[in-house]
Amino acid sequence: MTAVGQRAVRGSLWLFLVNLVGKGTQMGVTLVLAAFLTSEGLGLVALAVALVNIGQVVQSMGVYDVVSRTDRDPRRVAGTLLVLSAGVGVVLALGLVLAADGIARALDAPDVAPMVRLAALSLPFSAVAGVQMGLLHRDLDFRRRLLPDAGGAVLGAIVTIVLAVVGAGPYALVIGLLCTAVAQPVLGVVVGVRVRPVWDAGAAAEALRWIAVVGPGALVAVLLINVDYLAIARVHGPEAVGVYSLAYRIAWVPYILVAVVLGGVVLPLCARMIRDGQELSDVVGRFTVAVLAVTGGLYAVTAALADRVVVFGARWSEAAAPLALLCLYGLGISLLHVWYQVLKAAGHARRYLALEATHLVLLVGGLLAFTRHGVVAVALVQLTTAWVVVPCTWRALARRGLGPPLTALAKGAAGVVLAAGCCAAVASLLGDVFGPPGSVVGVLAEGAVLAVVCGVVVLAANREVVRRWRSCT
Repeated sequence: MTAVGQRAVRGSLWLFLVNLVGKGTQMGVTLVLAAFLTSEGLGLVALAVALVNIGQVVQSMGVYDVVSRTDRDPRRVAGTLLVLSAGVGVVLALGLVLAADGIARALDAPDVAPMVRLAALSLPFSAVAGVQMGLLHRDLDFRRRLLPDAGGAVLGAIVTIVLAVVGAGPYALVIGLLCTAVAQPVLGVVVGVRVRPVWDAGAAAEALRWIAVVGPGALVAVLLINVDYLAIARVHGPEAVGVYSLAYRIAWVPYILVAVVLGGVVLPLCARMIRDGQELSDVVGRFTVAVLAVTGGLYAVTAALADRVVVFGARWSEAAAPLALLCLYGLGISLLHVWYQVLKAAGHARRYLALEATHLVLLVGGLLAFTRHGVVAVALVQLTTAWVVVPCTWRALARRGLGPPLTALAKGAAGVVLAAGCCAAVASLLGDVFGPPGSVVGVLAEGAVLAVVCGVVVLAANREVVRRWRSCT
């Protein structure tokens, strides 16, 4: 592979480490909150964070993409984006603070209002951090991202866990979120990512042209992963949101650890290859197989262990069924995330927006029809709509000469099916050998066995892919 390709693989490993530390601490926070909070308390936290997540996407629409793709001086572009993004972040924060009571009434969750106000204060800080990360992504320099991204997450997690233990309740996570947001831009400066606010009319015009297309797509994307919380809250209340939130947070981990890592590398790598006049199909095929193999294996293990979610307490037993369904949903959106980065890098942002909008329309329609049937029905709607969009997205790539070869897709899918089947069979044979579902030792032991089984199957099914990736490191 070329030097750029080797740099991309190393960047993937560094970004994986960043996400492993950062998102691993978030998973630890989830476990602590599940132990210390009621399902209603976790539901209130999920609602507040969902609203702030939407605000974060609105303020940073297309920042990474513009910095990665521009032919202008990236520092001047970043400085201009800093003014735009941080300015929007301040406006959004003020808007959420003022509208918190009205939002809480609309969701029929009055206790969420003060948490929304507190969490909203994080928006200007996360805007600055987003511009810093955009510069690092352009250069595939994910090593320096470790301290601000993972370090900030670890700090926030420590604050959250301490506050949860001493009885701060749902506010523990919101305060931890704010600490993370403040720490990230400060730590970014520590590692040398200094962005001076400037105003370049040409850079602003370029950014706004790109954001006009990609921005709505980013907003649609964040609605796709948060609108289900809002629908459940409206129909069933915060307690049901808490049950669904635990399942979703667990199912979200493989996506964050693998798909987001690979997607973070795919966009700047493909943008650079396009500038150099290189073909993308082979690279897209490799990344696709990697997503299928790694996320597929992780989801196979997670689904097989779904009934052991009661390790967090018997009150979470209802999260087992949606968790199993959301594992298959997670595999679908992992593929979509990587493929969308390819479309954006190749300049087909309108097609990306059309696919995202189609996904949202299908999801909202499904939620309107089936949310009243409970959280299992919501998980099934998420799963179905994601997998309806997957073949549409592959076709959009293939028509532009960007699609992964069908042989690579078939081989990767076969490996996932085989791994899932083996995990299910082994889990069935083990039964309660390692203890009842609520046993911590039991879930760790069974998880270790299933991980080994799944790892062997995945490696055996993808020997050639593993060899090619190793040759690049």
